[in-house]
Amino acid sequence: MSTLPDSQATEVRSLNRRLAALVLALVTLLLVAALGAALGSVRTPPSAVAQLCWARLTGNPVPADLPPAWETILFEIRFPRVVLGGLVGMTLAVAGAVYQALFRNPLADPYLIGVSSGASFGATVAMYFVWRFAWGGLNAISLAAFAGALLTTAAIYSLARVGGRTPVTTLILAGVAVGAVLSAGTTLLMFTASDAFHTIHILGWLMGSLALANWEEVRAILPYLLLGFLVIGWHAHTLNVLQLDEEQAQALGIEVERVKGVLILATSLAAAAAISVSGVIGFVGLVVPHIVRLIWGPDHRFLLPTSALLGAIGLILADSLARTLFAPRELPLGVVTALVGAPFFLHLLRRQKREVF
Repeated sequence: MSTLPDSQATEVRSLNRRLAALVLALVTLLLVAALGAALGSVRTPPSAVAQLCWARLTGNPVPADLPPAWETILFEIRFPRVVLGGLVGMTLAVAGAVYQALFRNPLADPYLIGVSSGASFGATVAMYFVWRFAWGGLNAISLAAFAGALLTTAAIYSLARVGGRTPVTTLILAGVAVGAVLSAGTTLLMFTASDAFHTIHILGWLMGSLALANWEEVRAILPYLLLGFLVIGWHAHTLNVLQLDEEQAQALGIEVERVKGVLILATSLAAAAAISVSGVIGFVGLVVPHIVRLIWGPDHRFLLPTSALLGAIGLILADSLARTLFAPRELPLGVVTALVGAPFFLHLLRRQKREVF
């Protein structure tokens, strides 16, 4: 009876552990989503959530012993918020993993090259001038944030190009400089707003929230997220190669500049779409990829899907805390992610006692 060599047996065991981790993360995501749908000012027992979902899936009538309002609350308020939170968390975590790989910088996150500052400035302009148009399921604020994020990223990328190349250091520095200018512009608009309500509205958006989530927003951003994820997933192995220096990656046949441009475009597109409907939510894109990398290693073929699942889980839980801790008032979502994510991340780094990369 033949046996596998030790190296192959070790590789098989590692693959099995990773697949088991992915399945566990997926099951956890489903349970967390059900929990998020059950929590709220009107408590809905998990058993009732299961019954209502089963009735909707099978086309059967809602059980007579359940209040009719629960179905409306669940499918028109709670589930859109849970789904949108999962998509935003997924996008921020994947974007953080890609930026950390491209820039070979453990502090990189989705906001490093202007996505956040551009979205914030665009949304602030829309709120300052009270724009009221809508298109494709997104209101003026979300559209302005989306456009601001993409235009800023394009401008930073253009400014950073030197002789047909885009050095990572130049790209980061351009992002910091342009981001500082746009942040100053956002602050100036807040300071000069004639109505205090506008200032509060702007501040609330800058701190992140999913309070106004609806199915139209989910449908509006989903094509951009799917496109971004497909491009990123296709380049998962290439991201592994790019962990070498650029000269070595070029020698192995990777068109480094083209790949960097494609990945930055795809990642920024997805991140811009997510931020446009959620506002600025920090720490998810920074913390989640590090957690996955510390526990399971840097292979992006596993790192990306696991980061996506954990990002969705983390943001749904954070949003559940934001709307239940001080109900009926809601905490800003960005505050919850910072208060929970930062200490947990520091604890994990302290316990691991080894380098991230």
